[in-house]
Amino acid sequence: MARLSGLTGATRAVAAAGAVLSCVVVVAPLEAQEPDLDREIRQSQLRLEQIREERERLEREIGDYRNRVRNTSEELANIERRLSASRSVLAEVEFQSETTAEQIQITTRDLLRTRENLAASQAILHRRLRDIYKMGPAHATEVLLSATSFTDLLNRYRYLQRIAAFDRSLVRRVRALEGELVEQNDELQDRMALLGTLRQDRLSEVAELRSVEEEHQRSIQQYRAREQSATSRIEELAEDETRMTTLLEELEARRIELERRRRAAGATLRPEDAGTLDWPVEGELVYRFGPNRRPDGTVIRWNGIGIAAPPGTPVRAVRDGTVAYAGPFEGYGPTVILGHGDGFYTLYMYLEEIGVVEGRSVTAGQVVGTVGGSETPEGPHLEFQIRTPAGDGTPAQDPLVWLRPQGTP
Repeated sequence: MARLSGLTGATRAVAAAGAVLSCVVVVAPLEAQEPDLDREIRQSQLRLEQIREERERLEREIGDYRNRVRNTSEELANIERRLSASRSVLAEVEFQSETTAEQIQITTRDLLRTRENLAASQAILHRRLRDIYKMGPAHATEVLLSATSFTDLLNRYRYLQRIAAFDRSLVRRVRALEGELVEQNDELQDRMALLGTLRQDRLSEVAELRSVEEEHQRSIQQYRAREQSATSRIEELAEDETRMTTLLEELEARRIELERRRRAAGATLRPEDAGTLDWPVEGELVYRFGPNRRPDGTVIRWNGIGIAAPPGTPVRAVRDGTVAYAGPFEGYGPTVILGHGDGFYTLYMYLEEIGVVEGRSVTAGQVVGTVGGSETPEGPHLEFQIRTPAGDGTPAQDPLVWLRPQGTP
């Protein structure tokens, strides 16, 4: 604004005219498109599509998790059957091992008793052999010769023969029994070793199956947890979709109602309203519409009128309309532009504060801002412009033609 005030009159006039014309060109479609509501509708539709896509993806994941749970459950059932069979085999091996161990104990006791009997028999036989050795080879002859009769001789001979046969048979029986027990014990020991190996194999198989079973159970728990999480997320997305659909319906209803009101209301500023508009602010004119020659010879063309007023004085809308623009405008500071339909606009420039928001509707007499312009050469004032359809090539209109004469009620 300060920069524009330092320009020559002609340069400022050209810059001002170009700036305002460009503003009108930009603002017209904004007022027609209802940007805020359309943007909200587009964003809501986009979010709704995203929700639906995410829900479809989660439903596919749930189906995949259920298939995995089913396959893993079948594998787990097979593993449990194998584990049951292995436990049954292990139980049989345990039973056989216990039975074999009992047989080994019995055989070991029998072997010990047999060895004791063998040792006793061997001791008796050794004593007999020592006695026979001490008595010498004539002992048997003496026993026979000392017989009192032939019958006694035969009896003594038979007795000696039976003693020798008994001794030989005793030694043979003891040695045979010892051999059988040793062989039986060896067989039992071999069987016990085989059972021990089989038992160890079954224990390893059971341990491996238990490990696989636990792993499958963990996998099933993970799949079910993921399925539950996806199901919960789908429920949340369903609620989001319901809320988003409701919001879209509300936004669409608002848009339809706004269009209906606009069609019903039509333009709020018409050519026949010339000379009937209230002033946006009361005050003295500091410049009028049209070219103005300065004492230095420069010519300035004003596209509106300047109304002097103290800074901060409320500035009011001259007719109902929609805020097409509300913000800083180069060369004019804070500016408000109201659209009234059919290409009619009113411009409120050199404001100090802006009191409206783009896209909102305002009513005649509503405060749109406050007077500013303190840094301009003209001092605190409001520049008020009226723009109409440019069918005649002169969109800028003299506001004094449209405003009610000052002093009239």
